[in-house]
Amino acid sequence: MSKKLGMVIDLKRCTGCTTCANACKMQNNVPMGMLWNRVLTEGGEEYDTAAGVYPNVQKSFLPIACQHCENAPCVKACPVGATYKDEFGRVLINYDRCIGCRYCMAACPYNARVFNWQEPVREPGFNYGDKNVPVRKVGVMEKCTMCKERTDIGLEPMCVKCCPARARKFGDLNDPESEVSRLIRERNGQQLLPEKGTKPQVYYLR
Repeated sequence: MSKKLGMVIDLKRCTGCTTCANACKMQNNVPMGMLWNRVLTEGGEEYDTAAGVYPNVQKSFLPIACQHCENAPCVKACPVGATYKDEFGRVLINYDRCIGCRYCMAACPYNARVFNWQEPVREPGFNYGDKNVPVRKVGVMEKCTMCKERTDIGLEPMCVKCCPARARKFGDLNDPESEVSRLIRERNGQQLLPEKGTKPQVYYLR
């Protein structure tokens, strides 16, 4: 049985620091104005606000990126086969094949994809991050790849590596002895929007 790569995010440990989002941005040479990995605030009516009325308030965070769904609607929606599932279960994009129709963006129930509307701008004015990450041009989709360039050689995604609260774990969902499989079992790992039938390979611990 081949590996099925997945991630577990412990929401009890997440502090909303956004280190994951910034580590992802630097690793993957993501342009200004775009994020592959975001941290949302749960409960409040606006971003980064608490729920409730003082003194009875609470605040929690929801890191979100591509869920690398087993039954990925983006793969079905792509008319040219640019979005595909690889042998390890990752949902990836062939940037050379992408025609920029954004059907996949509309199909994704997690709002996990971003589009290069204009020539990408990077500050400072040069590419940064992993030299093996493809540079995306204007007019294509992009998103989390589970740091393919790192995970292909046995390293963790950069968001997992850099999380100061150690809220993220990465591993093989097909291995019942892996840390991710154990955490899902022991702590009742949950998927986002299970009613959509997408079967994400990212699980959350509450």
